[in-house]
Amino acid sequence: MKEHRPRRGSLGFSPRKRASSIVPRIRAWPVYEGEPKLLGFAGYKAGMTHVVMVDDRKNSPTYGEEVVTPVTVIETPPLKVAGVRVYTRTAYGLQIAGEVWSTDLDAFLSRRMQLPKKGGDPEKLKEIEDIAEVRVITYTQPYRMGGVPKKVPDVMEYKVGGSDISAVLDYAIGKLGKEVKISEVFGEGQLIDVLAITKGKGFQGPVKRWGVITLNAKHARSSKHRRVGTLGPWNPHHVRWTVPQAGQMGFHQRTEYNKRILKIGENGEEVTPAGGFVHYGVIRNEYVLVSGSVPGSIKRLVRMRDAIRPPDAAFEGVNVLYVSTSSKQGR
Repeated sequence: MKEHRPRRGSLGFSPRKRASSIVPRIRAWPVYEGEPKLLGFAGYKAGMTHVVMVDDRKNSPTYGEEVVTPVTVIETPPLKVAGVRVYTRTAYGLQIAGEVWSTDLDAFLSRRMQLPKKGGDPEKLKEIEDIAEVRVITYTQPYRMGGVPKKVPDVMEYKVGGSDISAVLDYAIGKLGKEVKISEVFGEGQLIDVLAITKGKGFQGPVKRWGVITLNAKHARSSKHRRVGTLGPWNPHHVRWTVPQAGQMGFHQRTEYNKRILKIGENGEEVTPAGGFVHYGVIRNEYVLVSGSVPGSIKRLVRMRDAIRPPDAAFEGVNVLYVSTSSKQGR
């Protein structure tokens, strides 16, 4: 009988080391040719619940029927634009050609970074030639929420999309020092990509980290079962990086593609369950319901981006009939 021993665990996520920052890094942006707008937003994960909605997927076997869908609730207070940054394309990639900062910044931002003394002249950005991209430097406002126990904002960049680069630059300059709401960026029914840092699980062995099977009593020596059967051949005389071994598990940056926004609301009482979300509390600001699960633990920063590789699936329109607000306390 032929033995079947497939490789355990994916090598596509290697090296499995801790993320360098709690703020996920967006390395690519989708192509957008509409009116100028931010191509992403950020919020904080509050918890999960479920909704009852009419299935609007035309090729679904439950099309037109009421279905129960799990959703993740992300609290999204407005982002504030701290600066505008202009990039030009060189032989070595994008290079910063100029930037300006707002002079009206929150005092809490000084806990994160040293604030510039002079903001600069926004009109000088319009004199730059061959502008390739325009991005805004934004920061969150966690002090407006009750579920996240911190006041220090998270700072991140977002690309401003649009067909006309001069209109894009004017839009970015117009938002300097102002707030941007999630309703200005996303719409209900839209597909987005979600980026977050996963739950950290510390130092784990190869069985839990890679999913290898445990050794039975006949194969294991000195009663050590939770390890790999071999570290490799005699030649070459070193352990290859492909061998599943113990190490860091969790706290990795992950991107989940094509998550759908089912609802965007301003009144957090509409989705706050009885007794509040476990380990989070009450939603006090704008929120968004994203279908399915989202990486990361409760209170973790979640970045959202326009879908960079959307599918060809056809949707009619979101019709949410009911949002569960029953207690999540397990009672």
